[in-house]
Amino acid sequence: MFMWWGRAVVRLRWVVLAAGLVLVAVGATWGTGVFGTLTGGGFDDPDSESVRTEQRISAELGNQGADLLVLYSSPSSTVDQPAFRDPVTATLDRLRQHPEVASVTSWYETQAPALLSADRHATYTAVRLRATDPDERAEAYRELRPALDAPGITTEAGGTVAFLAEANRQSTEDITRAEMLSLPVLLVLLILIFRGLVAAATPLLVGGLAILGAFVATRLLGMVTDVSVFAINIITLIGLGMAVDYALFIVSRFREELAAGHPSTEAIRRTMSTAGRTVMVSGLTIATALASLLIFPQAFLRSMGLGGIAAVLVAMLAALTVLPALLAVLGPRINALAVRLPWRRRSDTAGAAGVGGSGAWARLARSVMRRPVLYLLGVVAVLAVLAAPSVRMEAGGFDERVLPADAVPRMVAERIESDFPGGSVGPVEVLVSGASAAETQRFADELRQVSGVTGVQVTANRGDSTLLSVTYPGEPTGPVAEQVVRLVRDIPAPPGAEVLVGGRPAFDVDLLDSLTSRLPWMALIMASATLVLLFLAFGSVLLPIKAVLMNLVSIGASFGVVVWIFQDGHLADWLDFTPTGFIEPSNPILMLAVLFGLATDYEVFLLSRIREEWDRTGDNTASVAAGLQYTGRIITAAALLLVVVVAGFATGGVVLVKLIGVGMIVAIVVDATLVRALLVPATMRLLGRWNWWAPGPLARVYRRYGIRESPADLAGEPETREPGAREVVESARR
Repeated sequence: MFMWWGRAVVRLRWVVLAAGLVLVAVGATWGTGVFGTLTGGGFDDPDSESVRTEQRISAELGNQGADLLVLYSSPSSTVDQPAFRDPVTATLDRLRQHPEVASVTSWYETQAPALLSADRHATYTAVRLRATDPDERAEAYRELRPALDAPGITTEAGGTVAFLAEANRQSTEDITRAEMLSLPVLLVLLILIFRGLVAAATPLLVGGLAILGAFVATRLLGMVTDVSVFAINIITLIGLGMAVDYALFIVSRFREELAAGHPSTEAIRRTMSTAGRTVMVSGLTIATALASLLIFPQAFLRSMGLGGIAAVLVAMLAALTVLPALLAVLGPRINALAVRLPWRRRSDTAGAAGVGGSGAWARLARSVMRRPVLYLLGVVAVLAVLAAPSVRMEAGGFDERVLPADAVPRMVAERIESDFPGGSVGPVEVLVSGASAAETQRFADELRQVSGVTGVQVTANRGDSTLLSVTYPGEPTGPVAEQVVRLVRDIPAPPGAEVLVGGRPAFDVDLLDSLTSRLPWMALIMASATLVLLFLAFGSVLLPIKAVLMNLVSIGASFGVVVWIFQDGHLADWLDFTPTGFIEPSNPILMLAVLFGLATDYEVFLLSRIREEWDRTGDNTASVAAGLQYTGRIITAAALLLVVVVAGFATGGVVLVKLIGVGMIVAIVVDATLVRALLVPATMRLLGRWNWWAPGPLARVYRRYGIRESPADLAGEPETREPGAREVVESARR
C-alpha cells in the first residue's frame, strides 16, 4: 500500500503541489476568518443543575447576574463628595439609557454597604446586559466599554464578561508571541539538525500548511457546531509540533535512502513504506486520543478535541502527500545549500539517524542490553519520585487569578475582595419555585443553619419564584464554597416546590462531577484505540500493552511536576503566576489526551524501526539495539523541536495555557529520554521474543489486515542496508 502510495505521489507530484498551494491560499484568506466565528466560554455542562438554574432564573425572574462589575475610585475624594459623586452618577444615568444595558445597581440608589469600600474612596456598580448568549455579551461589552468611564475618576471593569474578554485577548497575544519566539529558533535548530537550508525549510513549510489547513477545517466545523476560541491554541501547538515531527522523520529517511544509492523515485517509495507508514500510524493514534475529548459535554474540551484532530490529520496528510511530492521535485537538491558546522562530526548519512556501531546511541544501546534490570529499576525510581506529588492533586475552579497580576479584571476582583464588606462576589444562588412566602421563609431559615453559610438574602421575587443569595467565607473556588453547595443541595425542598442550586461555586462543583463521571470512558477509548492501532502496526499483543503503560508512566511524571509547581506554588515567581492551591479540573483532562497521543508518537517511531530490523534479522536483541541507534537522534531532535514550540506557550500570560505548556515540556523530555531511550529498550530486552508474540487467530488478523507492506510489495526489492547497520547488529549480538 505505502509503496504504491509513494509511486502515485511521484507520478502526480505537480498536481499534489498545486492542491497544496490552493489549500494555503484558501487557509490564508478564508481559513483565517475562523477567528471571527469562534465562541467564548464553553466550560459548563449544558445539562448540569447550575446551568439549568441560570436558565430558569432568566426565564422566571429575568437576568439576575452581574455581567460587569465597574469599579470607580479616587485617592482624593470620597464617594459622597461632588468631585466623585457627580461624574459617576452622570455616567450611570447614561448607562441606563444604553440599549445593551438591562439594569445598573449602584451604591447611590441602594446605599448597600457591600457596594462601598471601607475607606469610602471607591464603589463598584453591577451592570446587567440584555444579551444572554456569551458571544452576544462579549460583543455588547466591546461596544459598551468606552461608556463606562467617568471623567476624572479611575474606572476599571471586571466581572465575568470582562474576565472572559481579557482571557481571550491574552490567549491571542500568547499565540502570536509563541509563534514569534518559536519559529526563528526552530529554523536554527533544523539547520543544525539537517546541516542544510533546503532540508531545514521543509518542516516549517509543512507546519504552515498544517496550521492553515486546520483553520479551514475548524471553520467548516464551526458551521455545524460551536467551537471555542481556545481551540486556536491547540491548533497552533499541535499542528506545528506534529508537522515538524513528521517532516523531520520523512526527510531524514529520504536522505538516508538517497545516501544508500537509490534514485529519488525509489527513495520516495522506500520512505513511504517505512517512515510514511509510521507517520500514518502516529497520526491516527494521536487523533484517536484527542477524539476521547468529544465525549465530554463541555464545548471547551470538545473544541480542543476537534481542533487538535484537525491539526494532527492535516499535518499527517501534508507529510504523506505534499512533502513527498516536494521531495520528488527536489531529489538530491534536498541537500542543497549545505551549512558547514564549526565542529567535526562523524558522517551520519547526510543527517539521518544511523552512525557506526561505535556511536553514542550504539554505546547506550549496548549498555541497556547488558543491564536491563538495573536500567529498569533506576528509571522507575526516578519516575516514581517525579510522579509522587500527583497523588495530592486537588481540583478547583478557575477565577481571575489565571490572568496576569496587572490584568484589570483580576485587579477589580482582588480589590472588591480586600476592600469591600462581604468581599466575595460569587454567592450560591438558590431558586425556589412553587412555594408560598411562608414556606420559602422557613426554607431560608434552614439554609442559615447550614455549616459554612454566613447569610441568606432574598434578591429577587416574582409570583411563586424566589431567588435566595447564600454567602459564605472564602473564595468562590475554595473548599468552603464547594461544601456549602453540596450541603444546600441535600436539604429537602418545601412540599410541592422545586429547588435548584446554581451560582459560581455550583458551576465548579458540577464541572468536577461531570468530568469525573466521564474520565473512565475517556481512558477506555484512548487505551482501546491505541491497543488496536499498535497491534495492527506491529502484530504484537504485548507491545501495545507495554506502550500504554509507558505512556501512563511519563504522564504521571508530568502530572507530579505540575502539582509541585502550580498547586504547591514552587517556581511561581520564576514562571510569573499566582498559585491557588488547586488545579482547574479540565486542565488534567486536556493534558491526558494530548500527552497520551504524543507519548504514543515517539513509541511508534521507535517500534517501527525495531520491527523493521526484527523482520530483517529475526534477532530481538540486535533489533532493539539497532532500532534505538537509528531513531535515537531523530526522537531526540523531534522532542527538542517540540519543546521549542511548546515553550512559547509556557511563557504565556494565562495560567491555564502556561500549565499545559509546562506539563507538556516535562512529559516530552521524560518520554524522549528516560522512557524511550532507556525504559522501553530495557523492557523489550527482558521480554525477548515475547515482544512479537500473538496468538494464532490474532496473528492471522495481522497478516491480513496489518498496517504493513505485503510480501508482494517487497518482492524483488533490493535490500536496503543503512550505513552502520551491520556493525550495530554484530555489536549487539556480542
